[in-house]
Amino acid sequence: MSHRFGDEVAALCSPLTDPGDFDVLLDRVGDARVVMIGEASHGTHEFYRWRAALTQRLITEKGFSFVAVEGDWPDCDRVDRSVRCSPGAPEDPRAALLAYDRWPTWMWANEEVAGFTRWLRARNATEDYAGRVGFHGLDVYSLWESLREIMVHVREHDPAEVPAALAAYRCFEPYGESARDYARATRLLPASCEDEVVDLLVRLRERAATEGTGSFGAWQNAEVVAGAEHYYRAMTAGGPSSWNIREQHMDETLHRLLLHYGAGSKAVVWAHNTHVGDARATHMAMSGNVNIGQLARERHGGDQVVLIGFGGHHGTVIAGSSWGAPLREMPVPAARPGSLEHVLHVSAPELALMVFPRDDLPGLLTTELPHRAIGVVYDPGQDRVRNYLPTRLGGRYDAFLWFDETRALHPLQIRQIDTLEPETFPSGA
Repeated sequence: MSHRFGDEVAALCSPLTDPGDFDVLLDRVGDARVVMIGEASHGTHEFYRWRAALTQRLITEKGFSFVAVEGDWPDCDRVDRSVRCSPGAPEDPRAALLAYDRWPTWMWANEEVAGFTRWLRARNATEDYAGRVGFHGLDVYSLWESLREIMVHVREHDPAEVPAALAAYRCFEPYGESARDYARATRLLPASCEDEVVDLLVRLRERAATEGTGSFGAWQNAEVVAGAEHYYRAMTAGGPSSWNIREQHMDETLHRLLLHYGAGSKAVVWAHNTHVGDARATHMAMSGNVNIGQLARERHGGDQVVLIGFGGHHGTVIAGSSWGAPLREMPVPAARPGSLEHVLHVSAPELALMVFPRDDLPGLLTTELPHRAIGVVYDPGQDRVRNYLPTRLGGRYDAFLWFDETRALHPLQIRQIDTLEPETFPSGA
């Protein structure tokens, strides 16, 4: 099969030696409002390094307004304050990244992200505040952290809302900050904290609508609490529901950020290929799953969204052997025969960029091929069995970055972190 696509691969690929080679991709981005840049694992140096390099060009040459990542809002808010040079924030964003304490910490607390955020702070220091590029979290997991942030905000700025915030906080308090215990309790008993959360959310949403920027963070934390409460209740039922709640939360958060930044704002999104690549071009759709790539295309239109995937053939990666296990460097074996990665290993340059045509797609882009995805939990011995998702490449992405050999990224800290969240579905992506 690899030889079947050899000429098409050669025609699609252009060399990738330095960030100047992104010219053709920036032409494809054009005036798009959302660019989503993926990764085939959460632990690969090349994916993070080249994603950062592309993002730098999008910011400096295309005027993108903020970077939104597959991370928690409170953790990323610390980084945002640092990169936007807010008073009292760490002067070195690396210090803010070191405060990430939910497993898997290495997803964002790594040297590659530290380098990018240091660049972003230096760039922002030359701009007035309105022109500074933000760094935000899209994810749904920080229920208790967001509750605490809300309590701090309302006590300092909005005392009238303290009773509503306390009611929500006290409802969750018996579960000892265990999402798993809360999810189990709502399955066994009809009671949940939904009413308290909705009341708090409505109040903070109304405040943000009338008071503007100062209340936006509290409103977003309330949206996280509402999304997390819904997500944890859905997890116990199994199936695609909890995954879709998470994707819809990230899509809504991205939409709120675009509205918050105002007319003409543009977003770069960093997340796993499983979130970025349009689910309709994979077997995810057969299970009823959606993702943020699909939702962004549906919300903004395909001409306003550019989806970029990543892939590699062999190398090393940072991951855990089970959920909550210590991180370690693991081998990534050669891709399985017949997979997209095997086809590119045989026919593509070692580093390559493919920008797909808008129509008249060649067979490589329309044929369904297995495409590897490595999550935060990984077993190299089971790679060929568990880690491939049937994909039509040209429907899933608009462009693709290829690295034949990859290396593990460089975590900022190597220590055991207590796990407060249940395992994500599917496969820790």
